[in-house]
Amino acid sequence: MNERLGSLLKRYGELDLLAQDPDLTKDTKKYREVMKEYSQLGEINTANEVLRGLSKQFDETKALVQNEKDPEMKELAKEEAKELEIRIKEAEDKLKFLLVPRDPLDEKDIIMEIRAGTGGEEAALFVTALFRMYSRFAETKNWKFEIMNSNETELGGFKEIVFSVSGKNVYENLRYESGVHRVQRVPATEASGRIHTSAVTVAVLPEADETEIDIRPDDLRIDVMRAGGPGGQCVNTTDSAVRITHLPSGLTVHCQDEKSQIKNKAKAMRILRARIYEMEEAKAASERAEVRKNQVGSGDRSERIRTYNFPQNRLTDHRINLTLYKLDLVMQGDVEELFDALKLSAREELLRATAS
Repeated sequence: MNERLGSLLKRYGELDLLAQDPDLTKDTKKYREVMKEYSQLGEINTANEVLRGLSKQFDETKALVQNEKDPEMKELAKEEAKELEIRIKEAEDKLKFLLVPRDPLDEKDIIMEIRAGTGGEEAALFVTALFRMYSRFAETKNWKFEIMNSNETELGGFKEIVFSVSGKNVYENLRYESGVHRVQRVPATEASGRIHTSAVTVAVLPEADETEIDIRPDDLRIDVMRAGGPGGQCVNTTDSAVRITHLPSGLTVHCQDEKSQIKNKAKAMRILRARIYEMEEAKAASERAEVRKNQVGSGDRSERIRTYNFPQNRLTDHRINLTLYKLDLVMQGDVEELFDALKLSAREELLRATAS
């Protein structure tokens, strides 16, 4: 860790000098890159300065404990030393956290897909509940939220809903939501009060721009059709719905939420690009060390990652053995504690991997 810290602090010093060069602003792209790295390394520099300051205080306080003759002052110094030990441990943990190499995908915007699994209408209703949970959390972060495509049921659920989320560090916060979410509750349509178990699948795709994923027009088959709604009802009477098939991979995307065929096609291309990008990233990740897979489970979508037990107001994340008894608040978007625990677990795993 010390070797990596020294290397990063040296780089921070170089960037500090570079940031003062007036010629840097003439190259907009380079200026953005330098200032971004400078800001990230600045966090590490600040955390290191805090740790050094606390360590110096601790050494001075320990010396006071050893040399102080007044019993009352000696006791006060002992209490201060205990508090400083706690603060030093927290500062060390923060610095270790910052020293873990960041995944370049963490800052990306995402496309999230939520689909009803086993459980029929109850699963579809839980898709709506999860969508509401994520959208409310996004509001607290001032993230931009846009529905890309949806397939609504007659009771107000969704067979599937696809939406984009954009803002600061979106993928870093939501990446661990991929997987099977299991819900246990009494459905509104259940007269006998029996608890049902249903499942919903979530996929989180880092969004790729056109320069990252090159899709040849010859590789696409584009079909247009009329959009449909619940019960076969027509949403509109024009051929505005679009289905795009990527022939090399076999991936198919369907969009019908917009009345404009052009807008539906644009949204479908964004989703397709994100899915292809995810496939390529997954392939690259499998060829590298197994670090990312081991962060918090394999991330496989067939894996049950979390259980929502409504009768007990309990949420359990099975990957990190975390249980929270505030499911009512979680479903209103209060998920910061959960997401922070997942990020911390992932970084600790990466730290162990880089240290070994």
